[in-house]
Amino acid sequence: MNELLKNPIFATHAVIAAGSATLATAISYPLDSLKVLVQVGSGSSKQLTGADVLNRVRTLSGSSDGREDKYVYVSEALLAGIASGAVESLVSSPFELIKIRAQVTSASRIPSSTPAVEKAVVSPLIAKLLPGYSRDIGALNNTVGLLTTLPTKHPNLVTALKDYPWMMTGSGRPPSVFDVKRPLDIISLEGWGAFWRGMRSGLARDCVFGGIFFSTWQFLHQAMVEWKAVGMNPPARSDEDVGPLSPLAVSLAAGFSGSLAAAASHGFDTAKSRSQCIVLPKYVSMERRFLKWQVPGKRFERWTGIHPADRNILFRGLGLRMARSGIASFVVVGGYLFAIDKLLSE
Repeated sequence: MNELLKNPIFATHAVIAAGSATLATAISYPLDSLKVLVQVGSGSSKQLTGADVLNRVRTLSGSSDGREDKYVYVSEALLAGIASGAVESLVSSPFELIKIRAQVTSASRIPSSTPAVEKAVVSPLIAKLLPGYSRDIGALNNTVGLLTTLPTKHPNLVTALKDYPWMMTGSGRPPSVFDVKRPLDIISLEGWGAFWRGMRSGLARDCVFGGIFFSTWQFLHQAMVEWKAVGMNPPARSDEDVGPLSPLAVSLAAGFSGSLAAAASHGFDTAKSRSQCIVLPKYVSMERRFLKWQVPGKRFERWTGIHPADRNILFRGLGLRMARSGIASFVVVGGYLFAIDKLLSE
């Protein structure tokens, strides 16, 4: 059985079969609903037909989720926000990595270009991993000086050290962020997986943000609808009878929801941003896999991608992110409502 599960052909067929079954279920679900209602609604005295059930469903529940109006529960908004946040995290992670490294580069002190003589000593392996990179010769000489006390029979220790990828900077550390900010350099040195680095903290951040944002916004929206419905004569039977809300009030509610969601998810955002600013070459990742390197931290930190060294700085920049998310949510919703109003008025 284990050999069968490890077979790639079997796994491929299993995935395709599961997807096909899911698609078939989604397409045929309305017919299945009619079938069940015919089965449970028929009796010895009256036999229901498919047309009878269809007319009753359309009259009482409509063709959607069985509700008389378009009301959405707060719990449903929470689940929808979590799901949409997970999808957003997967799609936006590569673009976010490039953005963050460009932002860090703008505030970093980039060393002046080295002479052509120093550039010529870069080994072919390093030039392949990071084209155009120049090693810090001063750091390399300092490292070699620390090794001069060791007994060695190598004819040229300096040249030998230059051929190792972990001596790219001359100090045994990976290159800085401003040296690995272009997409081609990231792929060459760190691999394609670098675009999704910090995925655990990113998923936690976007799921928490999306869930709290949409559930809070739905709660505030329903509260405003009920407040507007107070004193109506006759009383409103559904939310649609209350009428549209003020665009400004809806936009303010969205801005407040965005700020609250940003505050709740800010710790994960800090962990995500800091992990994307770490240059992790492919050979280091390979060594970690060979050595079965364990992620440090407590269980919750490992699950959410928070490094234990960042525990005391997780809420740095909280006010800036709350302001940014609040303003962005207000502008998105307000701009959308304004554009819709202008388009419909024409």
